Amino acid sequence: MNNFVTTAEAGLDAHLVVDRGTFRLDVELTAAPGDVVALLGPNGAGKTTALRALAGLLGLTDGHLRLDGAELDRTPPESRPVGVVFQDYLLFPHLTALDNVGFGPRCQGATKAESRAIAAEWLERMGLTEHAGAKPRRLSGGQAQRVAVARALATRPRLLLLDEPLAALDARTRLDVRAQLRRHLAEFEAVAVLVTHDPLDAMVLADRLVVIEQGTIVQEGTPADIARHPRTDYIAQLVGLNLYKGSADGHTVTLDTGPVITTTEDLQGEAFVAFPPSAVTLFRDRPTGASARNLWHCEVAGLETHGDQIRVDLTGELPLAADLTTVAAAELDLHQGALVWAAVKATQTHSYPT
Repeated sequence: MNNFVTTAEAGLDAHLVVDRGTFRLDVELTAAPGDVVALLGPNGAGKTTALRALAGLLGLTDGHLRLDGAELDRTPPESRPVGVVFQDYLLFPHLTALDNVGFGPRCQGATKAESRAIAAEWLERMGLTEHAGAKPRRLSGGQAQRVAVARALATRPRLLLLDEPLAALDARTRLDVRAQLRRHLAEFEAVAVLVTHDPLDAMVLADRLVVIEQGTIVQEGTPADIARHPRTDYIAQLVGLNLYKGSADGHTVTLDTGPVITTTEDLQGEAFVAFPPSAVTLFRDRPTGASARNLWHCEVAGLETHGDQIRVDLTGELPLAADLTTVAAAELDLHQGALVWAAVKATQTHSYPT
């Protein structure tokens, strides 16, 4: 472990190339100590493959993996300064919470007394001192998750990997544990990489998002940047936006599919246009006093409850999603197949170069 010290090259520098049958992962990841990076992407995108490669559970076909300047490519998993929190936690069922957390320090050469002292300190940090003698079957989901995090951190890793760490929790427990995990990650002095399907987990916990689709990075940036400038349909759906691509000429963008959207930005060339479903106003009849700009004739393709609102999926001149209150949906007598007019103010749109 003494080889992995903080240097001028501190942090993660990885180019992960992994071939698995017909699938190829090819992503570059860099992060400084203290950074929390979230890997997002649809099922099969390569997120878990990337995490397993970082942990040493999958070998690299090509590329490199450096942590604090040290080459890890050929270092066995058990010798890497890496802590892992698995989706199902994988606590040792026959060990108490205290001994689960102390397992790592014990493997690193600490005496039984030393490892238990380290474990007790981490359980105290997690608010679990009174559960130190409990075995996993006696712990709630939230308690087990915190024990798993404590076990990973007790070895003082230089890289912490979290694989869907909140997925196994119920909605209420998830809120509490997410807040606690955010605090612990903020205090973590090395690199943390989080894999999640949940955009809220990513937005709350991570400093930077890396979106992977089909084994490659399609976008990366801060949560705010990703939310404001989505570049694929998957990302737009993830952050809840309607997204289109076209050619900009001043304040209008002619979409690749034909319709024209008026925006407030003045652009030239290839551009994206995005707006939230809440910006869409629906009418059963064409509004007589409205400008023809950003007004499209559509058909209701589906309705579903979305939080405290109704999400309306529309096809027609411009496929889009609209969010309405239940009262508004009832007043419009919306149903599958209903014809409506959809309007969006130019001030509610946002365009940006591709």
